[in-house]
Amino acid sequence: MYLESFKDLIVWQKSVSLAKEIYIVTTKFPTSETYGIASQIRRSSVSIASNIAEGHRRRTKKDFLHFLCMADGSAAELETQLIIVKDIYNKIDLSRSFFLLEEIQKMLNVIIKKLRFDLTKR
Repeated sequence: MYLESFKDLIVWQKSVSLAKEIYIVTTKFPTSETYGIASQIRRSSVSIASNIAEGHRRRTKKDFLHFLCMADGSAAELETQLIIVKDIYNKIDLSRSFFLLEEIQKMLNVIIKKLRFDLTKR
């Protein structure tokens, strides 16, 4: 089944929710982090949903796979940044961010494996 819009993809929807959560969480960071890790975390989180959307819009499995891999890379980047923040600012609750991120990473891995299988069986 082909979905007409990337907005129908649950992984994209969860990625948008994660980006919104990240924006809320980063408002709790010290103002000294505005242009530091807070900015990097925001960019990483937005990049996940953006790459999913761009890859889907390219309309080929090969391109979609490429952009899903980029989204997965952004997810790993975000995970690393959240681990650092958790250690430095341990009073900031990141549990929802970690939960959403883990869900997204699992979903991306399943979709990536499926697309790789589809592309190799041709």
